[in-house]
Amino acid sequence: MRYSAGNGRGADAEAGTAALAGIDLRVARGEFLSLLGPSGCGKSTLLRLVAGLLAPTSGRLSWAAAPAPGGIGFVFQEPTLMPWARVAENVRLPLDLAGVPRAEAAARAAALLEQVGLADFARAYPRELSGGMRMRAALARALVTGPQVLLLDEPFAALDEITRFRLNDDLLDLWRQTGFTALFVTHSVFESVYLSSRIAVLGPRPGRMVAERVVDLPWPRTAALRTSPSFNAVVREVSGLLASAMGEGERTA
Repeated sequence: MRYSAGNGRGADAEAGTAALAGIDLRVARGEFLSLLGPSGCGKSTLLRLVAGLLAPTSGRLSWAAAPAPGGIGFVFQEPTLMPWARVAENVRLPLDLAGVPRAEAAARAAALLEQVGLADFARAYPRELSGGMRMRAALARALVTGPQVLLLDEPFAALDEITRFRLNDDLLDLWRQTGFTALFVTHSVFESVYLSSRIAVLGPRPGRMVAERVVDLPWPRTAALRTSPSFNAVVREVSGLLASAMGEGERTA
């Protein structure tokens, strides 16, 4: 996949507001790419362009092979579960909307709930779940169609650090098991380094590519990595890239 916004207006997050400019971003199949940048730099807008929820006002989005129907999953900042439906029904929803036979849809939803550790809560309502469990359910719903691309818009930002670390590990396990391409938006340098095979740093609005960094840390990522010298060296470098990006934005404001 490649998105290029050229040097003009990339997309409007708000009427009359240039959200992206100067973007030229290629994403390889099976890659885990994090988009890192300050608030308002167009990271979420970029995800919505990829999802087809927004159309670019200039530039072009192209695919080497266009995703099949249901081939793009989206996990938002909030789980957005239907409060009146049980967890299994929430996860099954994309399959129901696609007309998948009920028995097949139920089996696929049950398999995803098992993968995310929620099999025992299939008949629970969202209000009965913790914040981390609700986000697991949202992940399962996004993956139940077997997407080639998973878009994640700061899904763990509101969670406590311990839960966030666990969900980072769960997400990487799912990525390794299923092979989807991940585009992950975050404000956290630590999270971006831990999760990613590559990081793209965006500058302040209008968002533009400022730097890219391949994260050549060993796989699988483990809790011990977070305290290793190699991890912290990459964190320092990426923090410097982000600081430079924000400083550049102040100079051009």
